[in-house]
Amino acid sequence: MENSVAKVLIVNGPNLNLLGKREPDIYGDRSLGDLNQKLADLAKELKIELEFFQSNSEGSIVDYIQTAGFDADGMIINPGALSHSSYALRDVITAVGVDTIEVHLSNIYGREEFRRQSVIAPVCCGHLAGFGFYGYAMALSYFADISEGG
Repeated sequence: MENSVAKVLIVNGPNLNLLGKREPDIYGDRSLGDLNQKLADLAKELKIELEFFQSNSEGSIVDYIQTAGFDADGMIINPGALSHSSYALRDVITAVGVDTIEVHLSNIYGREEFRRQSVIAPVCCGHLAGFGFYGYAMALSYFADISEGG
């Protein structure tokens, strides 16, 4: 990625389309559109190209990563509940070989026991949980930094 505009995929899984409506005490009152706009604004500053995708379907997410992943320099993924069960997502992340950061809005380690294990995390270069929208911004900043050779 050195000295070029990085292309980063922003992939959101099941129920992230309900941000702002779903359990605002856990996920906040801002929508997925709000998140995408904040990231688009930050990406412009950082000179990063973003591509957004959200689906409630595991297969659609896998298909998207297979299609877009080979041409990306990085991926930020919030697989939602698929983090805990989707070996198909784990396998496609490995298959495309793109640096991936798993992000969760809530602190999954302070919640129900089943949320504390991610099958995705071991194939990612990073994992951020509990920082809300800032987790995505931190991941994006990481990709900006390494695209500059940092």
